[in-house]
Amino acid sequence: MSAAMQELKDKLERQLAVIYEDIELEISYPELAQQLLNEMRIDDNFVQPIPYANHWSQKDTILITYGDSVIEEGEKPLQTLQTFMDKYLGDTVNSVHILPFFPYSSDDGFAVMDYSSVNESLGDWDDISSIASKRKLMSDLVINHCSSRSAWFENFIKGEGKGHDYFFTADPSDDLSKVVRPRTSPLLREVETKDGTKHVWCTFSHDQVDLDFRNPEVLKAFVSIIRQYLDAGVKIFRMDAVAFLWKIAGSSSINLPQTHETIRLLRTLIEHAVNDAVIITETNIPNTQNLTYFGNANEAHCIYNFSLPPLLVNALITGNCMHLKRWLMSMPPAQMGTCYFNFIASHDGIGLRPAEGLLSDQELNTLVNTMKNFGGRISWRTSETGEQKAYEINIALFDALQGTIDGEDKWGLERYICAHAVMLGLEGIPGIYIHSMLGTRNDYEKLKNTHHNRSINRHRWNYKELSQQLDNNYNEHNKVLGRMLELLDIRTKQPAFHPNATQFVLHLGSQLFGFWRQSLERKQSIFCISNLSNEPVSLRLNELNMIANEDWRDLITGHEITDVSEELEMTPYQTVWLTNYVVNK
Repeated sequence: MSAAMQELKDKLERQLAVIYEDIELEISYPELAQQLLNEMRIDDNFVQPIPYANHWSQKDTILITYGDSVIEEGEKPLQTLQTFMDKYLGDTVNSVHILPFFPYSSDDGFAVMDYSSVNESLGDWDDISSIASKRKLMSDLVINHCSSRSAWFENFIKGEGKGHDYFFTADPSDDLSKVVRPRTSPLLREVETKDGTKHVWCTFSHDQVDLDFRNPEVLKAFVSIIRQYLDAGVKIFRMDAVAFLWKIAGSSSINLPQTHETIRLLRTLIEHAVNDAVIITETNIPNTQNLTYFGNANEAHCIYNFSLPPLLVNALITGNCMHLKRWLMSMPPAQMGTCYFNFIASHDGIGLRPAEGLLSDQELNTLVNTMKNFGGRISWRTSETGEQKAYEINIALFDALQGTIDGEDKWGLERYICAHAVMLGLEGIPGIYIHSMLGTRNDYEKLKNTHHNRSINRHRWNYKELSQQLDNNYNEHNKVLGRMLELLDIRTKQPAFHPNATQFVLHLGSQLFGFWRQSLERKQSIFCISNLSNEPVSLRLNELNMIANEDWRDLITGHEITDVSEELEMTPYQTVWLTNYVVNK
C-alpha cells in the first residue's frame, strides 16, 4: 500500500471513530475503512484532490426538473427531456438536476424502492448517461429514508436478507419530545415483523422509513450506490434531508455531530474517486444551522441558500428590501472550494423555516396570506411547543409574483424577471426550476387529483403543446423563456459573476436592492441594482463610487453611462447590471 493510500485510509479510520464512538461495532475501523475503499473502487492509482478547488464557474446554471416534466406520447420521458433541453436551452444551461428517477412508492420519487434502478416509466441508465454526456448531472441521494415497499423493508419485516437490520426503531416510551421534524404525522409507525411488533422511525411519512446509520452495513450500501451513480456520469450529489440522518432518543435528532461527520466521510470517498464530483446538502432549516454544513471546506461543497426564496418574494410583494439586505449582509463569503446554491423555486414550495428569526411572525403571516390570495396552499408542521406553524408555501412562482400585498397588478412579468435577475447576480451557483424557465402557472387539476399541496407546482407538460407555446412569439411562456435566456446568456460570460467572486451589499434605501461583484482577478466590476417596488425610483450613480475614467454600461439594456454623477431613472422592477468591462464571448 502506497503512503498516500495509507494516509487516506488513516483519515477514514479517524472519521469512522468519530461517527461510531458510542456504538459497539462487530468490525474494526481498519477493516471497515478498507471495505469502504473497496466499494468505491479506490486503489493506489487514485488522484489526490486539490484542496479548496472550485469545481464551478459563472458558466454553470442548473436546471431543476423531474424526469417526466415534459412528455411525448410513445417516447421515454428522459429522451423527451433531452430533446427539450437541446432545442430550447442549448449550451446556455449546462447542468441539470433530475429529481429522483428511481422506482418509488410516494412523494413524487422521494420514497425510493430501488436505488440501483431507473424508473422504467422514465427510461433507463443509458438515457441517464446520455444526458450526463452533454450536461453536468445532479442526482438525488435520498439518504435519510427509503420506501416501506422496498425490498430492504420487506426483508426487515421478514427478519432476514439484505435490509433486515437497516431501519431505525424506537420504543414509544422513549423521550421523543425534542425531536424536530417538518411534518405533523406521528413519528413512529407500528409494524408487525417476524420478530414481533416494532416501531419504526418516520421523519416524513409512514411510507418513508428512516434508515439506521448506526449499522455500518447501511453506510456501505450507500457508498456502493454512490459508486454506481458516478459510473453513470453523475457529477453532483444532492443529499436529500441529510440533516435528519442520525437519531438519538432524547435529542432533537437533527444536525447531530455524527451526521456532519458522515457527510465529511462521504466527501472524502467521493472526491478521491472522482476529483471534481460535488456534494450539495439539502437542509431546509434555519439559516445559521444551514451554514454549518460547509464545515471547514471539508463537508458540503455547496449548500442550498434556503433563506433566499422567502426573503426575496417578501421583498417583491412589499416593495421593501430591508430584510433581504440585512440577511445578505450577514452571509459570510463562501471560502474557496465551497459556494452557495441559489434558487427561488423548486419542486417543493417556499420554505418558511429559513425565514424564522429573519421575518417577524406578523410579516410571515402577511406573506402567507398574500400567497393564499394568489392561489397558493400552505403546508404545516408541529413546532417544539406543539403549535401548528406554517412550514411551506406551495405555489408556482409565476403566480406568487403576480402582485403585491395590495393584490394583483400589471407588473407580474417584470416582477418575475426581476426576481431572477437578483438571483443570477448573487454569489453562488443558480438553480432554476423548469417551471420557472417556462412561467408555468398553478396546476389546480393536479392538486385536485393528488390532494397533495406540492402538486400545485409540479405540472407535466405535453411536449407538442409546450413547443407550440414556446414557438409563439406572443405567448407568455415564450416571453418568459426568452427573457430568462437573455439574462443567463449575459451572466455566463461575465467573470464578476463567478460563484466565488467578491460581493458587497450596497445601501440605496428600501426600494433599491443592490450589491457589487468583482471578478477574482479584479479586472471586472458589476453593480447589480434592482428596483423592487411598483414605483419609478431614481438611482444616484454618484452613490456607487464608480470610477469616472472608465467606460460603464448596463449589460442588460446596453445603455452607456456617459456621466457617473447622473441619475438613472429605474422603472418598476427594473434591474441594471452596470459594468466597467464587457465580455461578449
